[in-house]
Amino acid sequence: MRMEAFVKPFTRDDLGRCCIHTMTTKPWGLAEAARAYAAAGIGGITVWREHLEGAPLAASAGLLRDSGLRVVSLCRGGFFPGTTRAARTAALDDNRTAIDEAAAIGAPLVVLVCGAVPGMPLAEARKQITEGIAAVADHAAQAGVRLGIEPLHPMYADARSAVNTLGQANGMAEALGSPAVGVTVDVYHVWWDPDLEAEIRRAGEKLLSFHVCDWRTPTRDLLNDRGLMGEGCIPLRQIRGWVEQTGFDGPVEVEIFSDAYWGMDQAAYLERVVDAWAAHC
Repeated sequence: MRMEAFVKPFTRDDLGRCCIHTMTTKPWGLAEAARAYAAAGIGGITVWREHLEGAPLAASAGLLRDSGLRVVSLCRGGFFPGTTRAARTAALDDNRTAIDEAAAIGAPLVVLVCGAVPGMPLAEARKQITEGIAAVADHAAQAGVRLGIEPLHPMYADARSAVNTLGQANGMAEALGSPAVGVTVDVYHVWWDPDLEAEIRRAGEKLLSFHVCDWRTPTRDLLNDRGLMGEGCIPLRQIRGWVEQTGFDGPVEVEIFSDAYWGMDQAAYLERVVDAWAAHC
């Protein structure tokens, strides 16, 4: 029997567990997104750093606090590898800033897109990523913020992330041994992995966040053509079942990059997001 049979389907009554990334509704500013999410009954918001730009951080923190939404995480930190010491130092400084921003807005987690450099051997990039996370982990712990290593699909191994499987992310988190460091599971990046169920189980309590969308076939753009849940081939409810077997009961976060959806009326789009979340997650 398939795992879906053992996973209780969501309904609109469960929207308290729904979290939307501000990048999902990219055309909206932070204030508009927060108002709309709260009005729709959504429980949480993950803030992308782009949506903090142009306003004092304290004002954004107050806006989020007044919205009643749970601030789930801040996206994104990472991009640790560099070909020069100056580049690597700048990356560390930027990650410390991201940690401070997360603490200021009440986000308990910074999601790490770990980075890669075209032409740099992947083994070297992974070494620099591990060293980079180690260099900022104490700062995160002192700020009360955790760091989620997010593996990205191998198609991004050239320039976005040299961490491409949950097994690699788990290995890094275990090697670092910091209570501030865990992993983030995004179905878009890991659904294809034959070891996914075992690696989710291995992550256990270090599984800090869970992102959903869907894989369109054919995919028209490698970055900005994610589908709404139910539009593609990812076994969403099965993967949620594996995640929840670890004891994870946190938000199920919608993270969709889509030129097509960004181009439509965002209020109508948000309704579709809510419907798809309840029907397919």
